[in-house]
Amino acid sequence: MRYSATHFTCPSCGGSQKFSPTTGKLRCEFCESERSITHEDTHIIAHDYHQKLNSLDPKHDNSIDKEVNCKKCGGVFSLTPFVFASHCPYCKIPALIQCIKEIHPESLLPFTIDKKDAQSRFKKWAGSRWFAPTSFTKYLKNDHQLKGYYLPHWSYDSDTISEYEGKRGDAYYVTVTRTVSDKEGNQRQENVQERRIRWTHVSGVVHIDFDDVTVGASKTLPHSLLDTLEPWNCQKLEAFEKEYIAGFEAQEYEIGLKSGFDFAKTKMSYKIKRDIRQDIGGDEQQIHHVNTQYNDLKYKNVLFPLWISSFKWKEKIYDYAINAQTGKVVGERPYSIVKIAFAVVTVLAIVAGFFYFQNTK
Repeated sequence: MRYSATHFTCPSCGGSQKFSPTTGKLRCEFCESERSITHEDTHIIAHDYHQKLNSLDPKHDNSIDKEVNCKKCGGVFSLTPFVFASHCPYCKIPALIQCIKEIHPESLLPFTIDKKDAQSRFKKWAGSRWFAPTSFTKYLKNDHQLKGYYLPHWSYDSDTISEYEGKRGDAYYVTVTRTVSDKEGNQRQENVQERRIRWTHVSGVVHIDFDDVTVGASKTLPHSLLDTLEPWNCQKLEAFEKEYIAGFEAQEYEIGLKSGFDFAKTKMSYKIKRDIRQDIGGDEQQIHHVNTQYNDLKYKNVLFPLWISSFKWKEKIYDYAINAQTGKVVGERPYSIVKIAFAVVTVLAIVAGFFYFQNTK
């Protein structure tokens, strides 16, 4: 399907404009003039989950490859099914098309950390990790390894009521006699206090209101990585405006509304079980059964800003991400076995040298 791209042109010189995280405005790449982003509606709405879920069309085609016509240079290029904002590969200016999914993003967290700041944080984080391979060190010197993305997330609100059954364990101590041996092997009887647990059946109800439980809706990065980027300050959400996207990649959701809520329930369960244990009390707790009702369930489809990079070493891809709101850096780093082995040998040599000189005095 052919799409016509939206561009943001500078009214002063006709150049291309991009969103500036440092000023929160559109900035011209050539004359550096800026213009503010106007908001038609700043009220962020959470929608009824069940009502939307029942209205979704199971036959809706989400796998359309998109041909985009660049109005600036006339070039035609392709975008993958879930991408709706990128750059023209010919003239390099930002290109934005309409979303095709049934649920469109209505709010986002704008970038507040620019690329220069993100690169500095990334290098500092990676540089503090020892035993990296030489190729990784060279990779860090490249100032173009980070790319700015708006990745889709679901945010869920729910009033939960959890009925539970389990056991409360209260500790008590009894005096028991044990046979102990001294250094010479002589045995003697000794009275000691031994801890016991008295278990009592319990049941109860825990109420928790959840607000903005966020779940990554993209498969660009694994959930294990996206979750470690939290927390996201959803109090700073802005109503979706195209101008915020200018200059960045942006994706629609790959993980649907229902699948996203399944992930959210798992995240909620940790807090529910923690509160149940507090409600049970005692010294130890056992939870045998939990039945949770999710009332007044609502959702938002939002975009969160990230700086993303990846490094390939020995056939393995290492992903890195920076929360472009807080600056938090996460990722897995490679280790050089050769450098680790050399460090171990060096330490052993130092220790051996120390004992040698101690014994030759």
